Amino acid sequence: MLKNLEFHVLIMVYKNPKTTESPYKHEHAETQTGKGKLIKNIVFGVQDGALTTLGVVAGITGAVTDNSLIILAGVVSLAAEAISMGAGEYISSKSEVEVYKHEVELEKKEMERMPDIERQEIVDIYKAKGFKGKLLNQIVRKITSDKKLWLDTMLREELGFPQKFEDPKKLGFQMLVASFIGGTIPIIPYLLLPVSTALFISVMGTAVSLFIVGASKTIITKGNWIKSGIEMMLVGMLVALAGYSIGSIFGVYV
Repeated sequence: MLKNLEFHVLIMVYKNPKTTESPYKHEHAETQTGKGKLIKNIVFGVQDGALTTLGVVAGITGAVTDNSLIILAGVVSLAAEAISMGAGEYISSKSEVEVYKHEVELEKKEMERMPDIERQEIVDIYKAKGFKGKLLNQIVRKITSDKKLWLDTMLREELGFPQKFEDPKKLGFQMLVASFIGGTIPIIPYLLLPVSTALFISVMGTAVSLFIVGASKTIITKGNWIKSGIEMMLVGMLVALAGYSIGSIFGVYV
């Protein structure tokens, strides 16, 4: 009786406009988890590294005219930012895994102690998707007859957890590298040019980089890439202006 369950489910999804998702939707989502995390780490790592370092070098440029001091300040800021971003991503990702493991144990206990309540939750989940009657009963019976499937369904559908988590160390390293790369962009001109020219090139180069990063961010946010790129570029300009202005003010006392 259950051998054609998947076929019936797909037909139901197709016919019922109220059904916004299939019980199999997470298979595709899970294949995108690693890619999505990588894109996020690259985008936000480069963004934060570039903005922070640009603010520092612009600020120091406003206070002094010694390339070596500006480069030193930029490199220190770059290193601190990259390590901070990488560590933050590692801790955050590790915490997600720990929360997931805790919820797994909690759900297992609830399934053992309160099977009727947990079964009703499955009913409510799929009823909300538009399934009803005999088909709903088949789905619930199929899921609750397999403890692993039942547990996985509760974790995904009720709690919103993916079935697979990326290695926190890998994510932390990705963020560290991306932040480091972003932070080098504002510094490079100071290695090759005098201070007066280096600041202009640094700001322009970082602006272009931030436009690309802002536009790339729409891969995740699904927004307008031109608008996102311009917004990020303007943020970079404001950071540079603020840093240089503060440096100029306090440079009088240096």
